[in-house]
Formats: sequence, structure tokens, C-alpha cells
Amino acid sequence: MTPGKPAARNRTAAWAVWLTIGLVVAGCVAAGVLNNDGDTTVSAPAADERADSVAILQRTSAEQGLCYGWELVDYYDYGAPLNVGSNLGDGVAVEENPGCPRWVQVTANIGYVSESSESNDFARIQVTGSPDIDSADLWQVERGLERLGLTEDVFVDDPGWAVTRAAVMLPLLAAEAEIVPPAAATPTPGAASPSPLPDAGSDLLRDRWGFLLATVGLLLLAALFVTVGVVQRRRQRRVAVPAQRAGAGAAGRTREKA
Repeated sequence: MTPGKPAARNRTAAWAVWLTIGLVVAGCVAAGVLNNDGDTTVSAPAADERADSVAILQRTSAEQGLCYGWELVDYYDYGAPLNVGSNLGDGVAVEENPGCPRWVQVTANIGYVSESSESNDFARIQVTGSPDIDSADLWQVERGLERLGLTEDVFVDDPGWAVTRAAVMLPLLAAEAEIVPPAAATPTPGAASPSPLPDAGSDLLRDRWGFLLATVGLLLLAALFVTVGVVQRRRQRRVAVPAQRAGAGAAGRTREKA
């Protein structure tokens, strides 16, 4: 019965190893599946970003006699815009608004695609205005946003922040295009200096965390295999040595009798 005990322990250890392997593999597969499509939700501007933008636009609109606003749209959502705002308030659009006979608005149309798609995320930025404003001037304002660093990549990385930042840049660009006279240069809190662009983060960690987790899991699995192999080898040697000694003793007694 004694020789059978190591074998039973080996079988128990083998079951434990295969169970661990199954759990690791299942976790890696689940992580890969959950991360396959990614998050395609377009983020709206934060409450403080909307409030600060409305305050700045209210002052410049009063000085220049022109309304300014923004509109954030999810390209794949065919309903109402995700968020709108203007000098009239958060949630109030300037387009076709009786309180704004003359207006300029920036519209950001954001499209996020799944990780399994061959297409890339995109942003389409457009500056529109009331009929009395020349389209060439609006085009100049639109190009000015990109010149100031508000590129399509920035809108893709943080659409809520980018669209409100673009809105507060409209008065400056409208004056540059001679649509309106320049606004007063009196500094205001929150508008004294532009804040730095948000950290876009690592695309590898953001889009491939599932695959990195799977790689770590496989490395741990390999280490587990090596450890189990060493332990089983040591157990086999401990069982084999007494057996060899017993065989050697039996052979010696046989020679003595002979």
C-alpha cells in the first residue's frame, strides 16, 4: 500500500495543475473577448468644462454682438446631438435660435469603431454660421482651429474637452477673419492662459490590455509547468532510491547464500 501513496499524490497534483491551467486559459480568453470591440461611447463635456465655456462665450458675445456655440454629435447615433451649448447657456443651441440672429457654431462629429473593424476612429469638424456670414470666412475659422492645435486626433482622444475648447476659440478666430471686431483684451479668470492638452495615454495599454494580460497568463503558466515538473521529478527520485537500495540488498543476500 505504501508504493501507491506517491502515485495517488501525483494524480492529485496533476488534477490541480490541469485545473489551474484551465482557469488561466479561460481568464485569458475572456479578457481577449471583452477587449475585442473596445469602448465606442463618445464622451460628453464635463460639467465644469460646459460652465466655464458658457461664461467665456457670454462675455465675448456681449462685446462682439455675435452668438457662439458648440455641438457634439455621435456619428453612429442618429438621434439628437450628444451635447450642445452656447453663450445662451448649457444645452441651448444658437442655430435657428430667435435670440441669436447672427451666430457661429463649431460642430464635432465623432465616430468610434470597434477593434475588430478595419476602419479607424475619426472626427469631422465643421464651423457653420448664420446666412449673412460668408462661407469663406467660416472656412478660415475652421482652419484656424487646427492651427491652434485642435486637430482631428485631439477631438478623437477627448471630444468633450476639445469641442468646448474650440467654442471658446471662435471669438478670437472670428475677429481674425474680420467677421466681428476684436473682443476686449481684459483677462478673465479661467481664460487667462490655455490649459495643456490632456494626456492621450498609451495606445498599447489602452487598446491591447487584453492581449498583454493573456501574455502574462501564459508566462505564469510556463513557470507553473516548470515548477510542477521539478517537484514531480524530486518525488520520483525519492521513491526510486529506496527501491534501488532494497534491490541491491536482496541481491547481496542472494550472493551470500550462494
